[in-house]
Amino acid sequence: MNKKIGFIGCGNMGGAMIGGIIKSGLIKAENIMVSDLDEKKLESIKTALGINITTDSVELVNNSDIIVLAVKPNIYDLVIKGIKNSLTKDKLLVTIAAGVSLNHMESLLGHDYKIVRTMPNTPALVSEGMSALCPNKNISQEELDMIKAIFESFGKAEVVKENLIDAVIGVSGSSPAYVFMFIEAMADAAVLGGMSRDNAYKFAAQSVLGSAKMVLETGMHPGRLKDMVCSPGGTTIEAVSTLEKEGFRSSVIEGMLACMNKSKKMSGN
Repeated sequence: MNKKIGFIGCGNMGGAMIGGIIKSGLIKAENIMVSDLDEKKLESIKTALGINITTDSVELVNNSDIIVLAVKPNIYDLVIKGIKNSLTKDKLLVTIAAGVSLNHMESLLGHDYKIVRTMPNTPALVSEGMSALCPNKNISQEELDMIKAIFESFGKAEVVKENLIDAVIGVSGSSPAYVFMFIEAMADAAVLGGMSRDNAYKFAAQSVLGSAKMVLETGMHPGRLKDMVCSPGGTTIEAVSTLEKEGFRSSVIEGMLACMNKSKKMSGN
């Protein structure tokens, strides 16, 4: 892809996206620029990935076709104020923060700028990200296809209506944290059973990876896949029964609902 892309901010999510894009070969490192006020962080990512760096976001905007706002939601307004005069209407602006709606972005910039609201997740770093894309009315199909290709360079991406973004945040944006907790808990139990810590993490993580792949590649209902593992009177159904008694699924659902409600509050809904 012969486009220049700039990232304002280089935190965990932005760094994961950049790493995934470069790994895929879709955009060359020399066509990627990052701006940040933290010069040590910039030098570190330049050394690791070979991209261009600057402490001046206006310079980044002037040299980019696509600008990704990879900063915390609470400073979006400040960042937009700093780049607004340099942001021409032919450039594509991509947001990745929870709580920052398309309406809010248009209230800051005007209603004739090209904006795509997205919600990626950190597995982008290992090319297994899951991203949602919500374009505003100024994005053409060709432009949306281009943004989708960028996000699919580090995983999977789907175009969704913006009213689903809170559910997206619950089920994919924030969910790697829940999965890491699950892996850690499984590993703790394995260590309790006598397994070494290193092996416990490997067995737990690979089991999660393989189970997720089965859902995606077989197209079978997760409940049916679960039933296939549960032999009558066996060890697995014993574990499933205990997990149900302890509120396993209801805990996950309640946690995700709390996540979604927080997202709605951040958006002012």
